Amino acid sequence: MNQFACIAGIDFSADAAEVARRLIGVTLLVDGVGGRIVEAEAYDSSEPAAHSYGGRTERNFSMFGPPGRSYVYRSHGLHWCLNFAVREPDHGAGVLIRALEPTHGLEQMRARRGLQDERLLCAGPGRLAQALGVTRAHNNLALDAAPFTLLPATEAVAVVAGPRIGISKAVELPWRFGLAGSPFLSRPFR
Repeated sequence: MNQFACIAGIDFSADAAEVARRLIGVTLLVDGVGGRIVEAEAYDSSEPAAHSYGGRTERNFSMFGPPGRSYVYRSHGLHWCLNFAVREPDHGAGVLIRALEPTHGLEQMRARRGLQDERLLCAGPGRLAQALGVTRAHNNLALDAAPFTLLPATEAVAVVAGPRIGISKAVELPWRFGLAGSPFLSRPFR
């Protein structure tokens, strides 16, 4: 593990599924705006749903860098999505942050999203990035420095797991993790 891989008590050089599970309950802030992570998905270069499956590209290069950095990409040409690079450099693994429970900067999030319902501010990776003001300019930045802040969970959380959503390959892997019973999930677990 390199000295920068442990952030908010989480070893970002660990396996993507382990990091995704451990991120549930951690507070994520971007320029002071954000909340508690309630949903995350793991991706690894060994499976075909990962952007890194075919190797390093101009789009996914930050997945191959040191653990504990951001990977931001545009989904379907519409929405930015925020991921965290994990494992060792050159491996190509990451965790997609799918949903937050908004706790900091709610008025900024409401203005960016154009709605009032807290449950819909950060329920889904595109909504989350829009609410937090995440763009391509946030790609490949260290997660332990501004504009990012990651704070350890303040209490033990019950985590549920299931298949990832919105993909067509490696759908059988139970690499989607969420806070049990959270009303802020992008989609309920079965």
